[in-house]
Amino acid sequence: MSVTGLFLCSFLVVHLLGNLQLFRNDGGEAFNLYSDFMAHNGLIRTMEWVLLAGFAFHIYDALVLTRRNQAARPIGYQNNHPEENSSWSSRNMGLLGTVILVFLIIHLYNFLIPARFDGLEPVNIKDVEYENLYAQVVYAFKQWWYVLIYVLGMIALAYHLIHGFQSAFQTLGLNHKKYTPFIQMFGYAFSVIVCLAFAAIPLYFFFFV
Repeated sequence: MSVTGLFLCSFLVVHLLGNLQLFRNDGGEAFNLYSDFMAHNGLIRTMEWVLLAGFAFHIYDALVLTRRNQAARPIGYQNNHPEENSSWSSRNMGLLGTVILVFLIIHLYNFLIPARFDGLEPVNIKDVEYENLYAQVVYAFKQWWYVLIYVLGMIALAYHLIHGFQSAFQTLGLNHKKYTPFIQMFGYAFSVIVCLAFAAIPLYFFFFV
C-alpha cells in the first residue's frame, strides 16, 4: 500500500509537469507536442501498464486492509470518539479513495479514450499533423459540471494525500522523531500544492480561455 502510494505520487508530479504546458500562450502547440510524445514513446507506453498495475494493487491492498481491520474488530467500541486521536482524512481514506476513483474514470473517459481510440481532429504544427488534444481540453473545461467534478476530485485527492503521504513513510518504518515532523510538513505542502496546481487548470480554462 505504501510503495504503490508513493509510486503514484511520483506519477502525479510527472503528469502535472506535462499538464502545465496548458498555461503556455501558444494555442496549445506545446501541449499537443507533449501529448504526441506521451502517446508514441515506447517507454512511456510501457510505463502506462506499470501505472495501471500500481493503481490496481493500491485499490486491492486498500480492500484487503479494510477487510482485515473489520475482521480484527467485528464489534466496535461502545464509546468511540476517533476524532480525539485521528484526523478526518485518516478515518475516511476509503471514501476519499472512492471519490478519486470515480473522478479518474470520468477523467479517462473525457481524455484518454478520445485520444487513443476515437481519434481527434488534426492540427498542423510546423507542417506536421498532430491530434489536437488541446481542443478537447478546452471543450471539456468549458463544461461547468466537469470543472466542478475535477475540482472536487482534487479536494478529495488533497485530503487523501495529506494522510497517505506521511502514513506511507511510517508504514515503511521511516519514522523518527527528528525526521517525521519534516516528512509531515513536506507531505502536507506536497498534497496542497500539487492538487491546487491541478485544480487551477480547469478553473483557468473555464474563466479565462
